[in-house]
Amino acid sequence: MTDATDPSPPSSWHLSDIRELAHLLTLALPAAVEITEAVHQAVLSGMGLKGRDEGKTAGITGLVYKGVHSAANTLGSGVNQLLSRLPATPPPHQIPETPKRAALIATLNGVLGDKLVEHHNALATPMTLRYQGKPLDWKDIPADLPHAGRVLLMIHGLCMNDLQWHTSYQGKSVNHGEAVARKLGYLPLYLRYNSGLSIASNGQALALQLEDLCDRWPGAIKQLSVLAYSMGGLVIRSACHYAQIHSLRWLKRLRHLIFLGTPHHGAPLESAGHWLEQLLPVTPYSMPFVKLTRIRSQGIRDLRHGKVIDASRNSKEFTIRRDPRQPLPLPSGVACFAIAGTTSAKRTLLAERLIGDGLVPLRSALGLHRERAHQLDFPPEHTLIAYRTTHMALLGSPEVGAQLLDWLDDAR
Repeated sequence: MTDATDPSPPSSWHLSDIRELAHLLTLALPAAVEITEAVHQAVLSGMGLKGRDEGKTAGITGLVYKGVHSAANTLGSGVNQLLSRLPATPPPHQIPETPKRAALIATLNGVLGDKLVEHHNALATPMTLRYQGKPLDWKDIPADLPHAGRVLLMIHGLCMNDLQWHTSYQGKSVNHGEAVARKLGYLPLYLRYNSGLSIASNGQALALQLEDLCDRWPGAIKQLSVLAYSMGGLVIRSACHYAQIHSLRWLKRLRHLIFLGTPHHGAPLESAGHWLEQLLPVTPYSMPFVKLTRIRSQGIRDLRHGKVIDASRNSKEFTIRRDPRQPLPLPSGVACFAIAGTTSAKRTLLAERLIGDGLVPLRSALGLHRERAHQLDFPPEHTLIAYRTTHMALLGSPEVGAQLLDWLDDAR
């Protein structure tokens, strides 16, 4: 039982965070009023009463909504003025980090990350390579960086951050990457990125960051291996594509790519979001809610098919059953591996196409596709199916940890 005199735990949000969240609120409030008025006008239109414009009410109702809009704008201005009078605070990225705060900001970036960047919100997460919990700053290179012959880079998934590689299994702390690094002599590095941005933009940024890493790290990085979880696998595939286009040197040092629960060909949850966006305009009453479905970030939208580059097939070739992406094979000259989870006890047609690990279908995680051009050719010995394992449980699975050690052990 907690003593009443014990100090309360510190809040996960800092004043700087609250300031930026308040700015988001001032942007969202007028949009919420617009949706409400549009629904109201749709109902009135069904009764034969026209509005002054599309989605805008007329007459006394219109005057009321004008007043509500004015009040919302006034409230937003008042909040901004109040925030401007608060004492100066450090920007969010300079605030001491806690795992809970980092998780909250990562979730916010996954859902609204592109909007945060668009509105210059300081809660937008910049892409950084991280070593021992701190971002690498090439303008001020730490003097104690060790020489690294082999580097293992870990890339997190949607709505996550690098700290979440640390998890637990049956009460014991687990970090697959750290275990591999400790036993096989790799130097562990992490990537943190805004998972709400498009996968292609994150891939381009990562390609440049890895070039800097290989150019600036003291001593020669002879070998680079990547362990990528979920969306992170799509980001590194995108980075490899852009590195090849721009002839970046780090790609020649890339030896292993291990995809852990990566939705190479999409995830059903985003497909559901896409169809919801298509179906809502069917009736005038539900049409205003399309704005809500479009709030989801571009990163989430890219998960519909697993889009990794900014290119698609010619629209004239589209059919409802054809995949609109430009095919992108696995990078040549790199040992590529895939680990897929499934909550079922054995491999069945239902488990492959519908169940998967709860978020990613088995076929998607293994790179299997009905169109040969999109098929990712993982050799059978380079794949693992973890049965009775959910998407998040892959991060703590002993079976996964043992397989990683086997694949990344060059002596074998």
